[in-house]
Amino acid sequence: MVRHCEEGADMETTLKKEQAGRREALKAAGVGFTTSLFTGRIRGANDRIALAFLGVGGMGNYNLTLAMRQPQVAVVGLCDVYQTNLERAVAAATAGGHQPKAVKDFRHVLADKSVDAVCICTPDHWHALMTVEACKAGKDVWVEKPVCVTVNEGQKMVLAARKYNRVVQAGTMQRSGDVFQKATELVRGGRLGKITFCRTWNYGLMDEKGMGNPPDSDPPPGLDWNMWLGPAPFRPYNKNRCIFNFRWFWDYAGGMMTDWGVHWMDIVQMAFNETMPLAITALGGIYYLKDNRETPDTLSVTYEYPGFLATYEWRAGNAESMFKQGGGILFHGNKGTLFVTRSHYTVVPEKGSDLEPIEEKRINDANLAHWANFLECMRTRQKPISDIETGYRSTATCLLGNVALRSKMHVDWDAKKETTLQESARSYLTREYRAPWKLVV
Repeated sequence: MVRHCEEGADMETTLKKEQAGRREALKAAGVGFTTSLFTGRIRGANDRIALAFLGVGGMGNYNLTLAMRQPQVAVVGLCDVYQTNLERAVAAATAGGHQPKAVKDFRHVLADKSVDAVCICTPDHWHALMTVEACKAGKDVWVEKPVCVTVNEGQKMVLAARKYNRVVQAGTMQRSGDVFQKATELVRGGRLGKITFCRTWNYGLMDEKGMGNPPDSDPPPGLDWNMWLGPAPFRPYNKNRCIFNFRWFWDYAGGMMTDWGVHWMDIVQMAFNETMPLAITALGGIYYLKDNRETPDTLSVTYEYPGFLATYEWRAGNAESMFKQGGGILFHGNKGTLFVTRSHYTVVPEKGSDLEPIEEKRINDANLAHWANFLECMRTRQKPISDIETGYRSTATCLLGNVALRSKMHVDWDAKKETTLQESARSYLTREYRAPWKLVV
Protein backbone atom coordinates (compact mmCIF):
# COMPACT_ATOMS: atom_id res chain seq x y z
CA MET A 1 0.00 0.00 0.00
CA VAL A 2 1.33 3.44 -0.89
CA ARG A 3 1.83 5.52 2.23
CA HIS A 4 1.45 9.28 2.54
CA CYS A 5 2.32 11.83 5.19
CA GLU A 6 -1.15 13.29 5.38
CA GLU A 7 -4.24 11.87 7.02
CA GLY A 8 -7.27 10.61 5.15
CA ALA A 9 -9.61 10.18 8.12
CA ASP A 10 -13.34 10.66 7.75
CA MET A 11 -14.11 14.14 9.05
CA GLU A 12 -17.31 13.26 10.88
CA THR A 13 -15.61 10.39 12.72
CA THR A 14 -12.63 12.57 13.59
CA LEU A 15 -14.93 15.28 14.88
CA LYS A 16 -16.85 12.95 17.20
CA LYS A 17 -13.73 11.31 18.63
CA GLU A 18 -11.55 14.37 19.12
CA GLN A 19 -13.59 17.54 19.38
CA ALA A 20 -14.72 17.29 23.00
CA GLY A 21 -11.29 16.39 24.35
CA ARG A 22 -9.57 19.13 22.38
CA ARG A 23 -11.96 21.83 23.52
CA GLU A 24 -11.40 20.85 27.15
CA ALA A 25 -7.63 20.89 26.68
CA LEU A 26 -7.79 24.28 25.01
CA LYS A 27 -9.99 25.73 27.75
CA ALA A 28 -7.55 24.48 30.35
CA ALA A 29 -4.69 26.11 28.46
CA GLY A 30 -6.56 29.39 28.20
CA VAL A 31 -6.39 29.46 24.40
CA GLY A 32 -8.89 31.67 22.61
CA PHE A 33 -10.04 31.77 18.99
CA THR A 34 -10.40 34.99 17.06
CA THR A 35 -11.08 36.26 13.58
CA SER A 36 -9.37 39.58 14.25
CA LEU A 37 -5.82 40.50 13.30
CA PHE A 38 -2.89 39.45 15.44
CA THR A 39 -1.80 41.98 18.00
CA GLY A 40 1.88 42.36 18.54
CA ARG A 41 4.93 40.49 17.39
CA ILE A 42 6.19 37.56 19.39
CA ARG A 43 9.90 38.03 19.85
CA GLY A 44 12.28 36.43 22.27
CA ALA A 45 15.78 37.17 23.43
CA ASN A 46 17.12 35.51 20.29
CA ASP A 47 14.91 37.61 17.97
CA ARG A 48 13.02 34.57 16.76
CA ILE A 49 11.28 34.27 13.39
CA ALA A 50 7.53 34.85 13.65
CA LEU A 51 5.92 32.06 11.65
CA ALA A 52 2.27 31.41 10.77
CA PHE A 53 0.70 28.31 9.22
CA LEU A 54 -1.96 28.48 6.52
CA GLY A 55 -3.64 25.09 6.48
CA VAL A 56 -3.06 22.79 9.44
CA GLY A 57 -4.46 19.47 8.27
CA GLY A 58 -2.24 16.39 8.03
CA MET A 59 0.76 17.93 6.27
CA GLY A 60 0.32 21.29 7.97
CA ASN A 61 0.36 19.64 11.39
CA TYR A 62 3.47 17.70 10.41
CA ASN A 63 5.26 20.86 9.30
CA LEU A 64 4.16 22.57 12.48
CA THR A 65 5.84 19.81 14.47
CA LEU A 66 9.05 20.16 12.44
CA ALA A 67 9.11 23.95 12.71
CA MET A 68 8.70 23.82 16.48
CA ARG A 69 11.90 21.77 16.63
CA GLN A 70 13.77 24.76 15.23
CA PRO A 71 14.80 26.96 18.21
CA GLN A 72 14.68 30.19 16.18
CA VAL A 73 10.97 29.82 15.39
CA ALA A 74 8.04 31.39 17.24
CA VAL A 75 4.71 30.04 16.02
CA VAL A 76 2.46 33.11 16.16
CA GLY A 77 -0.47 32.19 13.95
CA LEU A 78 -2.55 29.25 12.73
CA CYS A 79 -5.20 29.34 10.03
CA ASP A 80 -7.64 26.72 8.77
CA VAL A 81 -11.22 26.71 7.48
CA TYR A 82 -11.97 23.53 9.45
CA GLN A 83 -12.37 24.06 13.19
CA THR A 84 -11.21 20.54 14.09
CA ASN A 85 -7.86 21.10 12.35
CA LEU A 86 -7.49 24.48 13.98
CA GLU A 87 -8.15 23.20 17.47
CA ARG A 88 -5.71 20.33 17.10
CA ALA A 89 -2.96 22.65 15.83
CA VAL A 90 -3.48 25.23 18.57
CA ALA A 91 -3.29 22.49 21.19
CA ALA A 92 -0.03 21.19 19.67
CA ALA A 93 1.54 24.65 19.41
CA THR A 94 0.52 25.59 22.94
CA ALA A 95 1.92 22.35 24.30
CA GLY A 96 5.16 23.22 22.50
CA GLY A 97 5.44 26.52 24.38
CA HIS A 98 4.10 28.81 21.63
CA GLN A 99 1.31 31.37 21.81
CA PRO A 100 -0.47 31.32 18.45
CA LYS A 101 -3.64 33.14 17.50
CA ALA A 102 -6.14 31.13 15.46
CA VAL A 103 -8.05 32.50 12.47
CA LYS A 104 -10.11 31.05 9.66
CA ASP A 105 -9.28 33.58 6.92
CA PHE A 106 -5.67 33.67 5.69
CA ARG A 107 -6.01 37.33 4.76
CA HIS A 108 -5.93 38.23 8.45
CA VAL A 109 -2.53 36.56 8.72
CA LEU A 110 -1.13 38.36 5.68
CA ALA A 111 -2.37 41.73 6.93
CA ASP A 112 -0.35 41.43 10.13
CA LYS A 113 3.04 43.08 9.63
CA SER A 114 4.52 41.24 12.62
CA VAL A 115 4.44 37.89 10.78
CA ASP A 116 7.76 37.16 9.07
CA ALA A 117 6.82 34.07 7.08
CA VAL A 118 4.01 31.67 6.33
CA CYS A 119 3.94 27.93 5.75
CA ILE A 120 1.28 27.02 3.19
CA CYS A 121 -0.07 23.47 3.56
CA THR A 122 -3.55 23.90 2.16
CA PRO A 123 -4.99 21.75 -0.63
CA ASP A 124 -3.06 22.33 -3.85
CA HIS A 125 -5.58 24.67 -5.50
CA TRP A 126 -4.82 27.36 -2.90
CA HIS A 127 -1.02 27.24 -3.15
CA ALA A 128 -0.49 29.77 -5.93
CA LEU A 129 -2.91 32.41 -4.70
CA MET A 130 -1.69 32.32 -1.11
CA THR A 131 1.97 32.37 -2.18
CA VAL A 132 1.52 35.38 -4.45
CA GLU A 133 -0.50 37.28 -1.84
CA ALA A 134 2.04 36.43 0.87
CA CYS A 135 4.88 37.77 -1.28
CA LYS A 136 2.91 40.96 -1.91
CA ALA A 137 2.40 41.29 1.85
CA GLY A 138 6.15 41.06 2.48
CA LYS A 139 6.20 37.52 3.88
CA ASP A 140 8.69 34.80 3.09
CA VAL A 141 6.99 31.54 2.16
CA TRP A 142 7.25 27.80 2.57
CA VAL A 143 4.79 26.25 0.12
CA GLU A 144 4.09 22.55 -0.07
CA LYS A 145 4.41 20.58 -3.28
CA PRO A 146 3.01 20.54 -5.85
CA VAL A 147 3.44 24.30 -5.79
CA CYS A 148 0.57 24.88 -8.22
CA VAL A 149 -2.26 23.24 -10.17
CA THR A 150 -1.46 24.82 -13.54
CA VAL A 151 1.75 25.88 -15.27
CA ASN A 152 0.65 29.51 -15.51
CA GLU A 153 0.14 29.69 -11.74
CA GLY A 154 3.70 28.52 -11.15
CA GLN A 155 5.07 31.16 -13.49
CA LYS A 156 3.26 33.86 -11.53
CA MET A 157 4.60 32.49 -8.24
CA VAL A 158 8.17 32.83 -9.51
CA LEU A 159 7.43 36.33 -10.76
CA ALA A 160 5.99 37.34 -7.37
CA ALA A 161 8.96 35.98 -5.44
CA ARG A 162 11.36 37.96 -7.60
CA LYS A 163 9.27 41.14 -7.79
CA TYR A 164 8.84 41.37 -4.02
CA ASN A 165 12.28 39.94 -3.14
CA ARG A 166 10.96 37.10 -1.04
CA VAL A 167 12.52 33.80 0.00
CA VAL A 168 10.15 31.07 -1.19
CA GLN A 169 10.95 27.44 -0.41
CA ALA A 170 9.04 24.60 -2.08
CA GLY A 171 8.32 21.59 0.13
CA THR A 172 10.33 19.18 -2.06
CA MET A 173 12.37 18.22 0.98
CA GLN A 174 14.13 15.25 -0.66
CA ARG A 175 16.69 17.75 -2.02
CA SER A 176 17.86 18.24 1.55
CA GLY A 177 18.29 14.50 2.11
CA ASP A 178 21.83 13.15 2.12
CA VAL A 179 20.90 10.00 0.17
CA PHE A 180 19.49 12.04 -2.71
CA GLN A 181 22.40 14.47 -2.66
CA LYS A 182 24.96 11.66 -2.82
CA ALA A 183 22.98 9.78 -5.46
CA THR A 184 22.68 12.80 -7.75
CA GLU A 185 26.40 13.49 -7.32
CA LEU A 186 27.10 9.99 -8.68
CA VAL A 187 24.96 10.76 -11.73
CA ARG A 188 26.53 14.15 -12.39
CA GLY A 189 30.01 12.76 -11.82
CA GLY A 190 29.59 10.18 -14.59
CA ARG A 191 30.05 7.17 -12.30
CA LEU A 192 27.17 5.30 -13.98
CA GLY A 193 28.45 6.03 -17.47
CA LYS A 194 26.06 7.20 -20.14
CA ILE A 195 22.52 7.30 -18.74
CA THR A 196 19.81 6.77 -21.33
CA PHE A 197 16.83 5.80 -19.17
CA CYS A 198 15.36 6.73 -15.78
CA ARG A 199 12.32 5.14 -14.18
CA THR A 200 10.27 6.59 -11.32
CA TRP A 201 7.23 4.88 -9.82
CA ASN A 202 4.63 4.38 -7.14
CA TYR A 203 2.99 0.96 -6.96
CA GLY A 204 0.46 -0.31 -4.45
CA LEU A 205 -2.37 -2.77 -3.96
CA MET A 206 -5.44 -0.89 -2.78
CA ASP A 207 -8.88 -2.16 -1.87
CA GLU A 208 -10.85 -2.22 -5.13
CA LYS A 209 -13.61 -0.19 -3.44
CA GLY A 210 -11.13 2.67 -3.05
CA MET A 211 -12.64 5.54 -1.11
CA GLY A 212 -16.18 4.56 -2.00
CA ASN A 213 -18.97 6.59 -3.57
CA PRO A 214 -20.55 8.74 -0.88
CA PRO A 215 -23.44 11.01 -1.91
CA ASP A 216 -23.18 14.78 -1.82
CA SER A 217 -24.20 16.13 1.56
CA ASP A 218 -23.98 19.07 3.92
CA PRO A 219 -20.44 19.76 5.13
CA PRO A 220 -19.61 18.66 8.67
CA PRO A 221 -19.92 21.14 11.53
CA GLY A 222 -17.02 23.55 11.69
CA LEU A 223 -16.07 23.41 8.00
CA ASP A 224 -16.46 26.52 5.83
CA TRP A 225 -16.94 24.70 2.53
CA ASN A 226 -17.22 27.84 0.41
CA MET A 227 -13.87 29.10 1.74
CA TRP A 228 -12.34 25.64 1.35
CA LEU A 229 -13.25 25.77 -2.36
CA GLY A 230 -11.88 29.30 -2.71
CA PRO A 231 -10.80 29.87 -6.33
CA ALA A 232 -11.94 26.41 -7.44
CA PRO A 233 -15.34 25.93 -9.14
CA PHE A 234 -18.32 25.62 -6.85
CA ARG A 235 -19.32 22.01 -6.21
CA PRO A 236 -21.68 20.53 -3.62
CA TYR A 237 -19.84 19.16 -0.62
CA ASN A 238 -18.76 15.55 -0.96
CA LYS A 239 -16.52 14.08 1.71
CA ASN A 240 -14.29 12.45 -0.93
CA ARG A 241 -13.48 15.90 -2.31
CA CYS A 242 -12.09 17.11 1.00
CA ILE A 243 -9.29 16.40 3.49
CA PHE A 244 -6.78 13.89 2.07
CA ASN A 245 -8.80 12.75 -0.94
CA PHE A 246 -9.01 16.15 -2.64
CA ARG A 247 -5.88 15.16 -4.60
CA TRP A 248 -7.91 12.74 -6.75
CA PHE A 249 -10.04 15.51 -8.32
CA TRP A 250 -8.91 17.79 -11.14
CA ASP A 251 -10.46 20.92 -9.58
CA TYR A 252 -7.96 20.81 -6.72
CA ALA A 253 -4.94 18.72 -7.70
CA GLY A 254 -3.35 16.35 -10.22
CA GLY A 255 -3.57 12.86 -8.76
CA MET A 256 -0.49 10.75 -8.07
CA MET A 257 1.38 12.43 -10.91
CA THR A 258 1.64 15.63 -8.88
CA ASP A 259 1.28 14.17 -5.39
CA TRP A 260 4.23 11.77 -5.54
CA GLY A 261 5.55 12.21 -9.07
CA VAL A 262 6.82 15.68 -8.16
CA HIS A 263 9.07 14.17 -5.48
CA TRP A 264 10.67 11.70 -7.89
CA MET A 265 10.89 13.90 -11.01
CA ASP A 266 12.35 16.69 -8.87
CA ILE A 267 15.33 14.45 -8.09
CA VAL A 268 15.71 13.37 -11.72
CA GLN A 269 15.95 17.01 -12.72
CA MET A 270 18.26 17.75 -9.82
CA ALA A 271 20.60 15.06 -11.15
CA PHE A 272 20.55 16.52 -14.66
CA ASN A 273 21.10 20.17 -13.75
CA GLU A 274 17.44 21.16 -13.72
CA THR A 275 16.75 20.47 -17.39
CA MET A 276 13.04 20.20 -18.22
CA PRO A 277 11.73 17.67 -20.75
CA LEU A 278 11.48 18.35 -24.46
CA ALA A 279 8.42 16.19 -25.07
CA ILE A 280 5.82 14.29 -23.07
CA THR A 281 3.40 11.43 -23.79
CA ALA A 282 0.98 9.77 -21.39
CA LEU A 283 -1.57 7.00 -21.16
CA GLY A 284 -3.74 6.09 -18.22
CA GLY A 285 -7.20 5.81 -16.76
CA ILE A 286 -9.37 4.39 -14.01
CA TYR A 287 -9.08 0.66 -14.65
CA TYR A 288 -9.28 -0.82 -11.17
CA LEU A 289 -10.80 1.32 -8.43
CA LYS A 290 -14.57 1.68 -8.18
CA ASP A 291 -14.94 5.02 -6.43
CA ASN A 292 -15.73 8.56 -7.58
CA ARG A 293 -12.20 9.81 -8.22
CA GLU A 294 -11.36 11.62 -11.46
CA THR A 295 -7.59 11.12 -11.69
CA PRO A 296 -6.09 7.81 -12.94
CA ASP A 297 -5.50 4.75 -10.80
CA THR A 298 -3.12 3.49 -13.49
CA LEU A 299 -0.74 5.80 -15.33
CA SER A 300 2.37 5.74 -17.51
CA VAL A 301 4.05 9.00 -18.53
CA THR A 302 7.17 9.15 -20.71
CA TYR A 303 9.43 12.20 -20.85
CA GLU A 304 12.03 12.87 -23.52
CA TYR A 305 15.01 14.84 -22.19
CA PRO A 306 18.15 15.76 -24.11
CA GLY A 307 19.93 12.39 -24.40
CA PHE A 308 17.65 10.19 -22.28
CA LEU A 309 14.10 9.11 -21.48
CA ALA A 310 12.40 9.13 -18.09
CA THR A 311 9.11 7.59 -17.02
CA TYR A 312 6.68 7.95 -14.15
CA GLU A 313 4.38 5.00 -13.42
CA TRP A 314 1.53 4.66 -10.96
CA ARG A 315 -0.76 1.74 -10.33
CA ALA A 316 -3.21 0.94 -7.56
CA GLY A 317 -3.93 -2.68 -8.44
CA ASN A 318 -0.56 -4.39 -7.97
CA ALA A 319 2.27 -3.78 -5.51
CA GLU A 320 5.07 -5.86 -7.03
CA SER A 321 8.01 -3.56 -7.74
CA MET A 322 11.71 -3.21 -8.37
CA PHE A 323 13.86 -3.63 -5.24
CA LYS A 324 10.62 -4.46 -3.34
CA GLN A 325 9.93 -0.76 -2.90
CA GLY A 326 6.57 0.95 -3.40
CA GLY A 327 8.29 3.96 -4.90
CA GLY A 328 11.67 5.21 -6.01
CA ILE A 329 13.99 6.17 -8.85
CA LEU A 330 16.23 4.11 -11.11
CA PHE A 331 19.04 5.71 -13.15
CA HIS A 332 20.22 3.27 -15.85
CA GLY A 333 23.73 3.86 -17.22
CA ASN A 334 25.99 1.69 -19.37
CA LYS A 335 28.28 1.12 -16.35
CA GLY A 336 25.59 0.47 -13.78
CA THR A 337 22.18 1.16 -12.29
CA LEU A 338 21.49 3.46 -9.35
CA PHE A 339 18.38 2.91 -7.24
CA VAL A 340 17.43 5.61 -4.73
CA THR A 341 14.57 6.05 -2.33
CA ARG A 342 14.16 7.95 0.92
CA SER A 343 15.85 5.35 3.09
CA HIS A 344 18.91 4.42 1.01
CA TYR A 345 20.56 4.17 -2.37
CA THR A 346 22.11 1.18 -4.13
CA VAL A 347 24.49 0.91 -7.10
CA VAL A 348 24.40 -2.30 -9.18
CA PRO A 349 27.30 -2.55 -11.70
CA GLU A 350 26.73 -3.78 -15.23
CA LYS A 351 28.51 -7.00 -16.18
CA GLY A 352 32.13 -6.26 -17.02
CA SER A 353 31.99 -2.75 -15.54
CA ASP A 354 34.73 -1.43 -13.25
CA LEU A 355 32.04 0.18 -11.11
CA GLU A 356 31.95 -1.06 -7.51
CA PRO A 357 28.67 -1.98 -5.79
CA ILE A 358 27.50 0.64 -3.30
CA GLU A 359 24.88 0.52 -0.56
CA GLU A 360 24.35 3.60 1.64
CA LYS A 361 21.58 4.38 4.09
CA ARG A 362 20.05 7.67 5.10
CA ILE A 363 21.87 9.63 7.76
CA ASN A 364 20.11 12.97 8.08
CA ASP A 365 16.44 13.88 8.48
CA ALA A 366 15.62 15.57 5.16
CA ASN A 367 12.55 17.31 6.58
CA LEU A 368 14.43 18.98 9.43
CA ALA A 369 17.31 19.89 7.13
CA HIS A 370 14.87 21.45 4.66
CA TRP A 371 13.37 23.61 7.39
CA ALA A 372 16.82 24.64 8.63
CA ASN A 373 17.75 25.64 5.08
CA PHE A 374 14.61 27.76 4.72
CA LEU A 375 15.16 29.59 7.99
CA GLU A 376 18.83 30.21 7.27
CA CYS A 377 17.97 31.64 3.85
CA MET A 378 15.43 33.95 5.46
CA ARG A 379 18.33 35.46 7.37
CA THR A 380 20.88 35.53 4.54
CA ARG A 381 18.34 36.34 1.76
CA GLN A 382 19.91 33.67 -0.42
CA LYS A 383 17.87 31.31 -2.58
CA PRO A 384 16.91 28.14 -0.68
CA ILE A 385 17.72 24.65 -1.91
CA SER A 386 14.17 24.26 -3.29
CA ASP A 387 13.73 27.82 -4.50
CA ILE A 388 10.30 28.48 -6.01
CA GLU A 389 11.72 28.50 -9.53
CA THR A 390 13.06 24.98 -9.03
CA GLY A 391 9.81 23.92 -7.39
CA TYR A 392 7.83 25.37 -10.29
CA ARG A 393 9.92 23.56 -12.90
CA SER A 394 9.59 20.19 -11.16
CA THR A 395 5.87 20.73 -10.66
CA ALA A 396 5.41 21.92 -14.25
CA THR A 397 7.10 18.75 -15.53
CA CYS A 398 4.50 16.66 -13.73
CA LEU A 399 1.64 18.95 -14.74
CA LEU A 400 2.71 18.46 -18.36
CA GLY A 401 2.31 14.72 -17.83
CA ASN A 402 -1.32 15.40 -16.97
CA VAL A 403 -1.65 17.79 -19.91
CA ALA A 404 -0.51 15.02 -22.26
CA LEU A 405 -2.91 12.57 -20.62
CA ARG A 406 -5.97 14.82 -20.64
CA SER A 407 -5.40 16.32 -24.09
CA LYS A 408 -4.53 12.89 -25.55
CA MET A 409 -1.64 14.56 -27.34
CA HIS A 410 2.09 14.20 -27.77
CA VAL A 411 3.13 17.45 -26.06
CA ASP A 412 6.28 19.39 -26.95
CA TRP A 413 7.60 21.91 -24.42
CA ASP A 414 9.16 25.20 -25.52
CA ALA A 415 11.50 26.02 -22.63
CA LYS A 416 12.27 29.55 -23.86
CA LYS A 417 8.64 30.60 -24.19
CA GLU A 418 7.53 28.30 -21.33
CA THR A 419 4.56 26.93 -23.19
CA THR A 420 3.57 23.98 -25.33
CA LEU A 421 4.20 24.01 -29.05
CA GLN A 422 0.71 22.55 -29.50
CA GLU A 423 -1.71 25.45 -29.22
CA SER A 424 -4.63 23.16 -28.50
CA ALA A 425 -2.89 21.87 -25.36
CA ARG A 426 -2.52 25.34 -23.85
CA SER A 427 -6.00 25.41 -22.37
CA TYR A 428 -4.67 22.99 -19.74
CA LEU A 429 -1.88 25.40 -18.73
CA THR A 430 -4.28 27.87 -17.09
CA ARG A 431 -7.51 27.84 -15.12
CA GLU A 432 -10.22 30.36 -14.31
CA TYR A 433 -10.58 31.50 -10.73
CA ARG A 434 -14.00 31.65 -9.13
CA ALA A 435 -15.01 35.17 -8.15
CA PRO A 436 -13.95 37.11 -6.18
CA TRP A 437 -10.54 35.46 -6.21
CA LYS A 438 -7.89 36.71 -8.66
CA LEU A 439 -4.25 35.75 -9.17
CA VAL A 440 -2.55 39.11 -9.68
CA VAL A 441 1.17 39.71 -9.20
